[in-house]
Amino acid sequence: MTAAGKSTRNGQKRMAQSEVARFDIVVIGGGPGGYVAAIRAAQLGFTAAVVEREDRLGGTCLRVGCIPSKALLESSHKYEEVRGDLAQHGVQVGSVALDLAAMMKRKDDVVGTLCKGIDGLLAKNKIARHRGTGRIAGPGSSPGDWRVEVSAPGGTTTVLESPRVIIAVGSQSLVLPGVEVDGAVVGTSTEALSFDAVPGHLVVIGGGYIGLELGSVWRRLGAKVTVLEYGERILAGIDADIASEALVQFRRQGLDIQLGARVLAARAVKPAGAVVECEGREPIHCDRVLAATGRKPATTDLGLEAVGIQLDKRGAIAVDGLFRTTSPGIYAIGDCIPGPMLAHKAEEDGVACVEGMKSGWAHVDYDLVPAVVFTHPEIAAVGKTEEQLTAEGRRYRKGVFPFRANGRARTINDTVGKVKVLADEVTDRVLGVHIIGPAAGDLIGEAAAAMAFGATAEDIARVCHAHPTLPEALKEAAMAVGGNAIHA
Repeated sequence: MTAAGKSTRNGQKRMAQSEVARFDIVVIGGGPGGYVAAIRAAQLGFTAAVVEREDRLGGTCLRVGCIPSKALLESSHKYEEVRGDLAQHGVQVGSVALDLAAMMKRKDDVVGTLCKGIDGLLAKNKIARHRGTGRIAGPGSSPGDWRVEVSAPGGTTTVLESPRVIIAVGSQSLVLPGVEVDGAVVGTSTEALSFDAVPGHLVVIGGGYIGLELGSVWRRLGAKVTVLEYGERILAGIDADIASEALVQFRRQGLDIQLGARVLAARAVKPAGAVVECEGREPIHCDRVLAATGRKPATTDLGLEAVGIQLDKRGAIAVDGLFRTTSPGIYAIGDCIPGPMLAHKAEEDGVACVEGMKSGWAHVDYDLVPAVVFTHPEIAAVGKTEEQLTAEGRRYRKGVFPFRANGRARTINDTVGKVKVLADEVTDRVLGVHIIGPAAGDLIGEAAAAMAFGATAEDIARVCHAHPTLPEALKEAAMAVGGNAIHA
């Protein structure tokens, strides 16, 4: 990297608008895909820079997504557990009070600590951090280079040039027409992570993982929660059998989940609260509305069309197997390209993309990207669902084992759910694993690893699992594929 600088009174250096910094790789976006790509680039000997418009690195996942939501899910679960579930363990407690401010502070502290950790990782790997909005402005001053302009919050512009630009801008909330988000009464997941009081009645638009997770948080803390889902099932994409069991459990917990509900409008009303209008139903009056109807690539205002990169109807960038766009030297990863919109998928993209620049080979198997819903019970999946296998005409065998028959689940008093293993009828190769129950998000890792190496159901069944542990349920489900489960 070469760059001129001017000394400021605090001893730091700031580039003037005419100055240019050159790097081997410039990454636009400091989320899980972007910062991981930059770190891997540094490990491989590239000079790298990360452009991020937000003050803190980590992207939506860390700042206003995965991490803060899981912090609140954990805190709210503990609150609910203390209020009633501990009595079964012989633990008697007195009056229990909610300190929402303290809960929010803990959530913010968790986020802040992890954000600082990413700053440390960039410094450790000598990666330059540029705060501002990045835009590809065309060819650079040297042949083969691209020019990236970074508009800082203070109005200054920094110019970076590189022969390789990685677009890792992530995604943003997708809001239905007619839903008037004001950030106060009607909001997205970002606002629902920071309510200053428990709403009396919260309406959640969307029965996917975001709506169900945050709906669970506020129900546990005392809100009446109504979930409006347009489809005839919740958790689209999850195995239907698992989603059906989840629906039963969520309703038992008190979530008012209404299926087939087409939302036409949602808006704040005076003097307070909101109204949600659905086709063929009475309007719902509530205190707050959470719009949780999915996400879309955040690919606007990047200068893509000017450099010959076209977007599909969803706003995603098309890439080849090496994550190359139609413009040589410009790559894209994560939520802004096709594939699962998940942080861990973006990380895999980032590593593979950079390694492909070095070796000419890259691969991420999107069929083996695990998905987890951090409700209670947890839900996790990897590979094909029964519906997908049936649609493909694939002949398969199924093994199911309930957590109520698992010793560890009994000891922790968390027996709802099951493990399902789907395997090819002829070869016995595992095609999908679906779990609803305790620690499902942790258990799915073993299944993903086994499937990545082409394991059969018998392979998993023959592995000695420690007793008493929850992973024994996966072993038993694998044994059940051949009709050999011991404890079923």
